[in-house]
Amino acid sequence: VQLQASGGGLVQAGDSLRLSCAASGRSFSRFHVGWFRKTPGKERDFVSAISGSGVSTYYADSVKGRFTISRDNAGNTVDLQMNNLKPEDTAVYYCAAASSRLDVSSTSKGYDYWGQGTLVTVSS
Repeated sequence: VQLQASGGGLVQAGDSLRLSCAASGRSFSRFHVGWFRKTPGKERDFVSAISGSGVSTYYADSVKGRFTISRDNAGNTVDLQMNNLKPEDTAVYYCAAASSRLDVSSTSKGYDYWGQGTLVTVSS
């Protein structure tokens, strides 16, 4: 599966952004999808994930209550709605996919397929 992330941009603190991850290929529901983010000098941090069926969702503590992940398997997309953005949310955001035969992972090593990043910049 090939992934392409989009939707990043420059916003002010308190604003919202919606990131989208578009996947190519068939059987998209057979893949869990996760969002990670990276800032210079740091490892990729887990942000959120959604199971292949869309039934189960997971969030990092730092984004709970502000971010919402959703997916449209018919349209092969996974979205990340980000509300009440903070300057510390500034990062390059990546979407990733892993086989749904495995448990949903919150580590980057748990994902085999990665999209290019999309930059989110939140000014104070």
